[in-house]
Amino acid sequence: MILSPAHLKQNLMKGPLMKRFTLGSLAVAAALLTAPAVTAQDMDAPHVERENASPFDFADSKKKAERAEKMAQDGSGSRVVGGELAANGAWPWQVGLMIAGYEASPDSHFCGGSMILDQWVLTAAHCIHHQDKNGKYFDLDPRQINILVGTNTIAPGQGDLVPVSGIYRYPTYNPNGWDGDVALIKLARKPNANYKTIKVPDANFGDVLDQAGVPTIVTGWGLVNGGNHPSQMYQAEIQMMSRDMCNEALMKARAKPASQAFVQAASIFRLSQPDMQKAWEELIKRAPMPLTENMICSGSFEGGKTSCQGDSGGPLVVPLQDGSYIQAGIVSWGLSAGPNKTCAEDAIFSAYTKVSQFLPWLEQTISQN
Repeated sequence: MILSPAHLKQNLMKGPLMKRFTLGSLAVAAALLTAPAVTAQDMDAPHVERENASPFDFADSKKKAERAEKMAQDGSGSRVVGGELAANGAWPWQVGLMIAGYEASPDSHFCGGSMILDQWVLTAAHCIHHQDKNGKYFDLDPRQINILVGTNTIAPGQGDLVPVSGIYRYPTYNPNGWDGDVALIKLARKPNANYKTIKVPDANFGDVLDQAGVPTIVTGWGLVNGGNHPSQMYQAEIQMMSRDMCNEALMKARAKPASQAFVQAASIFRLSQPDMQKAWEELIKRAPMPLTENMICSGSFEGGKTSCQGDSGGPLVVPLQDGSYIQAGIVSWGLSAGPNKTCAEDAIFSAYTKVSQFLPWLEQTISQN
């Protein structure tokens, strides 16, 4: 039922990850102490100020325009990386999450989503679940947001700006690692605009879709080159990638700076080389994988094609042989270009919430509300 990919990438890395992160000899380990530390691009998201940590808070603070100007100066802008302008009317299930009380504009847009029923929008939990100044997490009030439906252009008078009657977050969503990054938004009414709904897969078909080489398309209004916030929707054609391969790449990048501190600590406690190796292997064995079974990995092996800031919550869809599409993922998280910068434009992949894992919760939430 899936379009066959033109080229399947073979020989993906497999097997226990722990065995690849050996310290080797003490000489090699000691050399790590003088090696440059990897940047956040090689690991995961950078540290950001709390008021800028959530897409909603950042847009509401009016700092988007300030950042756009800064990025235009230092070249740190981002986008639906490697994407192209979407044709007018394409991807009619894509919606934009907008701050209520503002006219529709790129600066009031903070996340994406998808219409899965006439009054239900699927998005990411991190778009609606935020942290206050005291470190306490809370969900947005439905009155704080509107949903822009039925347009590829974010501008006054385009599409239908629909109020929200309810926000429902997956109850065990973990902001520390983004596991379970899924939420539902109930619209106060059916949109008065041209739109279509997108189907989501069950668990079995979700596993069929989650195979390396399966073609995917990600869409949204993420930042464009130079840091500008586009009013037009963009799209990028990418493909599913092996979760093990993506995890291995992330774990290897994390292992390098971790090994520097580890060798220092082991030297202070005068561990022998065999004991040091055993302790390191145990540490790696206990470390959680960045991408859980609730996530899928999609990108391109040449790099430069992936989702980015502003695309969060939007759909990752798979084309089917009959010309229709099905939503396999939700834009969740990706790699960073460095501290206080946006996504890495040369990243080969991003992480997406695996929608099929949450179908029972989606059905229950909709039926009860």
